[in-house]
Amino acid sequence: MENKQALPQHIGIIMDGNGRWATKRGLPRTMGHKHAVGTIKELCNHMIDLGISYCSLYAFSTENFKREQQEVDYLMDLFLSIFEKEFSFLKERNAKVLFSGRREPLSDKVLHAMDTLMEETKNNDGFVLNICLNYGSHAEVIDTTKKLCEAYQEGKITLDEITEEYFQEHLYQNLPPLDFVIRTSGEYRLSNFMMYQASYAEFYFPKVLFPDFSKEELDKALLEFQNRNRRFGGSE
Repeated sequence: MENKQALPQHIGIIMDGNGRWATKRGLPRTMGHKHAVGTIKELCNHMIDLGISYCSLYAFSTENFKREQQEVDYLMDLFLSIFEKEFSFLKERNAKVLFSGRREPLSDKVLHAMDTLMEETKNNDGFVLNICLNYGSHAEVIDTTKKLCEAYQEGKITLDEITEEYFQEHLYQNLPPLDFVIRTSGEYRLSNFMMYQASYAEFYFPKVLFPDFSKEELDKALLEFQNRNRRFGGSE
């Protein structure tokens, strides 16, 4: 890639279009999710090679539990398999895995696989993959607010200590704000994804469905990012 200006430090990816990808090929929707695993691995390896520091993946929203039970059950089994087997390459590449989202009503098996993966990678100091699982931005703001209210009631903090920076530090994960948000499949929505962290992010909405969002497609997105003039509330 030609380097015109700095690459984004933190990329958020809304992985949309897995079901449509499968349907277009006459396959069950679940096959789109399965194929997406290879795409995730390709993208993570490419971001590591490029020197990008953080990526947050929207894997499963709080609202996704409203999908057909068969698809939800398949996804939970797929997550279990991914966390136990497919993500070993991240350990080899000195990457740390984090999770953002509510733990309830995730099964004990899925939670154990998540906790094991975090524990096994906690000392890695390279690329950080933040997996948003059973995640919703509204839920995150509410949960963080409750946490700060409890700390205030217990006398651990004062009202004056609750600043924007302090709030940011007490979200599900203390990560830098998003620089670049990519939503595949041509939909133009955030769908409750990291809205607080995306306040000044640049957005990119390719029509390609996520299973086909290759490293070459990511390069196209990054070139678009590098050609933009980012502004943070000041005059042009």
